[in-house]
Amino acid sequence: MSEKERTSGEQARLPEQPILPVSNPDVEKAHPPKASLHPAFYIITWITLSGSVILFNKWILDTAKFHYPIALTTWHLGFATLMTQILARFTTILDSRKKVPMTGRVYLRTIVPIGVMFSLSLICGNLTYMYLSVSFIQMLKATMPIAVLLTSWTMRVSEPSLKTLGNVSLIVVGVIIASFGEIKFVLTGFLFQCGGIVFEAIRLVMVQRLLSASEFKMDPLVSLYYFAPACAIMNGITALILEVPKMTLMDIERVGYFTLFTNAMIAFLLNVSVVFLIGKTSSLVMTLSGVLKDILLVLCSMTIFGDPVSPLQAFGYSVALCGLVYYKLGADKLKEYVGNGQRSWADYGVRHPALRRVLVIGMVLVTIFVLLGGITFSGALPPGYDPTPYAKGKIDEVLGKTGSQRM
Repeated sequence: MSEKERTSGEQARLPEQPILPVSNPDVEKAHPPKASLHPAFYIITWITLSGSVILFNKWILDTAKFHYPIALTTWHLGFATLMTQILARFTTILDSRKKVPMTGRVYLRTIVPIGVMFSLSLICGNLTYMYLSVSFIQMLKATMPIAVLLTSWTMRVSEPSLKTLGNVSLIVVGVIIASFGEIKFVLTGFLFQCGGIVFEAIRLVMVQRLLSASEFKMDPLVSLYYFAPACAIMNGITALILEVPKMTLMDIERVGYFTLFTNAMIAFLLNVSVVFLIGKTSSLVMTLSGVLKDILLVLCSMTIFGDPVSPLQAFGYSVALCGLVYYKLGADKLKEYVGNGQRSWADYGVRHPALRRVLVIGMVLVTIFVLLGGITFSGALPPGYDPTPYAKGKIDEVLGKTGSQRM
């Protein structure tokens, strides 16, 4: 074998050379990944905006004596129309609308009927604030899944199921108990709220039917882009006939132009926050966030407006919320989440035993505070009731008996 052949053979047995990197580390360093906000930020934002809109509307229509709910709804929809048009022209947030094959015929046959239901639900909802407390309104809204279920069966969007009907029965029982426990029950407001729930259920089922076609997939903001103009026109015509002739400039000035602008802006930002919330969280988080929002609204209503909540009403609402969570998540998912929660809670107790005790004591104190507050507001106790003398007498009686037994 020649020297040249031996050299080439030795070169063939040399270890493999290191593989060159397929990416440029300098380029990667130059373009770091964008930091995204924690999902808790979107949840807190949505809860804050949603609760603010409801409390704000209640204050304008009831406390500020602006008894023109249709005009207020028209203002919200007109403002939403303006803002969505601006976003569509100068930003890319609504670019997904270009994928929707929207024609004049499709708009009249699908968007306008949905817009009519949307307008009626908003009008009935705002009218309700003039008669019922925010806390009771939130309790009645817990029946929305039942209304949507029955409407979908009626419109043959889904097949009837006795099992599903049984799953929502707990919500019905809870709301009935809460209604019996309502102290300031007004039949007119109750009927308006029922009407708003029915119209909203019809709207949601119509939207579900529309979105069943893949080419009509729309996020809530794009839907508002199409629905708001039609709703604003229909509500505006209704307001011109029923409310504008009775309205004066003094009514608007009493509320304040800046207040009305802020109210409309918060209502619009709520729709924007829903888009980000859906994209950043799961169905479980959205369900629990909705339940937390409703509970906080009831507490805020009791604090801000002094709305009374009786113990029976609190119990009924708790039953309805449990039924709502069970219906939306299902038994299997609920068991899985409860098991994970128990393991996480036990692990947290091992790592932070002191903080766990503080949390437990805090939750017990909050529960007692809410129950005692509900009893006080319910009128079950007279305003001047003082339990101190009675409790002191009982303690002295017990101590006296104990002392006599020892002697």
